[in-house]
Amino acid sequence: MTPRLNPHQAAPEVIRPMLALEAALQEGGLERPLVHLVKTRASQINGCAFCLHMHTAEARADGESEQRLYLLDAWRESPLYTPRERAALAWTEALTRVAETHAPDADYEALSEQFSPQEQVVLTMLIGAINTWNRLAIGFRSVHPAGAAAAHAA
Repeated sequence: MTPRLNPHQAAPEVIRPMLALEAALQEGGLERPLVHLVKTRASQINGCAFCLHMHTAEARADGESEQRLYLLDAWRESPLYTPRERAALAWTEALTRVAETHAPDADYEALSEQFSPQEQVVLTMLIGAINTWNRLAIGFRSVHPAGAAAAHAA
């Protein structure tokens, strides 16, 4: 895969607010393991290798187990995720696939049982942000570090 362009270099004035949003989301009060799961799950759905590489590495560095990362795509069938994580993952899937799901009431009800109104907004902004990052990375063909090394060796 050949990168198309680096959006950080091409339009830094537009990327800066996204970076500021990321900083605000990190201070938004959601627990880091949950943030990693949400970012990874949205990136799985969108097929973003660059983001999957980044967010699984960050999750592992923060102590997330490989088993939970491996099973994330099948979280509904695994007992490894808490009710709060399940609500966040369902909301992540609903919003990442919003054209198909239209954010079902059942997913929102599960969300509102586990998250305060403020946390719901932070989580929703987090989901929107990772979907934007996925679109930037996929659209401009960002290559994850291991892929870049392999591409240069070929």
